[in-house]
Amino acid sequence: MVFQRKKKEAKNRAQMEFEFPRDRENDRNFHLGGKSFYFFDLDDNVVFLSTPIVIFNKHNGAEHFLTSHQFARHNKIIGKEGLYKDYTMDFCDFNGSFRNFRDQDFSMAQRITGKRQSFVKDIEHALNNQDHIWKAPSWNHFFHATYNNRPVSIITARGHREETIRDGIDLIVKEGHLPNTPNFHTIYAVSNPETRERLGGCREDYNVPELKYKAIIESVEKAIKEYGYSDYHRFGMSDDDPGNIDLITDAMVELKQKFPRMSFFVIQTYDNGFERREVLTNEIKTIVSKSESRLDQLNLFA
Repeated sequence: MVFQRKKKEAKNRAQMEFEFPRDRENDRNFHLGGKSFYFFDLDDNVVFLSTPIVIFNKHNGAEHFLTSHQFARHNKIIGKEGLYKDYTMDFCDFNGSFRNFRDQDFSMAQRITGKRQSFVKDIEHALNNQDHIWKAPSWNHFFHATYNNRPVSIITARGHREETIRDGIDLIVKEGHLPNTPNFHTIYAVSNPETRERLGGCREDYNVPELKYKAIIESVEKAIKEYGYSDYHRFGMSDDDPGNIDLITDAMVELKQKFPRMSFFVIQTYDNGFERREVLTNEIKTIVSKSESRLDQLNLFA
């Protein structure tokens, strides 16, 4: 006799989790041979995690911890002006500002005894909270893409290995917050040493938005290679960081010039809404303004 394991119920349901049965939806341009590809930044966009970023006092080396949200607000002026003018960043992967966003090299004994990477532990910690605490503005869009088996790309500033990102998302699935594993198209943790070298970020002072730019280009090219060319393919990426949004937009502009009949979208998320823009041949058009947006809208662009 074979028993099927029942999927674990989510621990809390503070946000809409679609408990009612509903049909899966085809891509908007399915009837024309097109597919919709969803690209997501992770932190403060799909999930809120407690992973700290470390900055160092210029005078005595004392460490100060920032949330990713705080860092997104202040990173351009750290060490220059404002609240953190007396602090500096350290880009060492092992002891620096982003050490908690990197994987550790575990021994065989540690792996056997179940030691887990910080990202997976941070996901587990987040899931112990109420939904509204850890589900970020693009969560419902991520759920929609996963539920409807859209090709999903994760393009994050984190530096974990691809398998670590998968392990963290798998934990969300096991806890019942997602109906199934996403249909992963690509995963780029662009600060991972191997990934950033492949993307051309060999210098210690590599630029994360530039690496995301290259990851978007590669993800679109891979989509065309794997799924075939179609004038009716649609691509969109959501991110919360204004610095990233600028280069994401530049990437979409470049792609629109190369593939003018395809559709490209940029979604900037905020704490209480989002703004959706379509990149057209000669302009960038706001489709949904922040004031018009609702976080319970299910899709980014269908």
